[in-house]
Amino acid sequence: MVTLSLSNKRYTYVQKSASEQSLREAIDIHHVNINGSRVTGFARRRGFAFFLVLLASCMYFFLGKDNPVRLLSWICILSGFLVMLQSRKTVKKESVIIMPTFGIQLETQYLSGKIVSRFIPIGKILKPVLVECVTPVTCYWSLSLFLRGEDQLTLVFKELRPPLKMLVPIWKALCAVIGTDQSEMIVEEEHAVSG
Repeated sequence: MVTLSLSNKRYTYVQKSASEQSLREAIDIHHVNINGSRVTGFARRRGFAFFLVLLASCMYFFLGKDNPVRLLSWICILSGFLVMLQSRKTVKKESVIIMPTFGIQLETQYLSGKIVSRFIPIGKILKPVLVECVTPVTCYWSLSLFLRGEDQLTLVFKELRPPLKMLVPIWKALCAVIGTDQSEMIVEEEHAVSG
């Protein structure tokens, strides 16, 4: 049953609850799907078309001007191979499956159908945190986990960068499962900023 759905130009967030018995026993499933916006799709098509023109001109000079059938067949074969390689790298969606008594499963599904899963036991998670990441080009929010016995944060979404309004419901669900009170965390942050 879908309990929450948010969408923008690039991402769609869907929260599903697999059980309605009790909040402690319910399995929460959070999906962030990439929409394939027109701008990125246009840029990809334009880049791919430029690459094909460059490839065709190189093959024209290397294979010779006298055999256009061979040239066309090589272009088709290489284009198919490049499309196949691109679809293996392109992420379709990332999911967070919260099982309160067991742990959290993080899944990345690629356009090719390949699914990469990571399981984190509930006892290993110390605290979920929302982190603001700043680069020379952009600024974005990331959901990370402090894990027991590890010195680095573990990213929940490795490939996608969903906006903050989509990360907050997942963060709240993780806090509820771990037993961290969000209101105390927000009050502590406000006191640290004002003090």
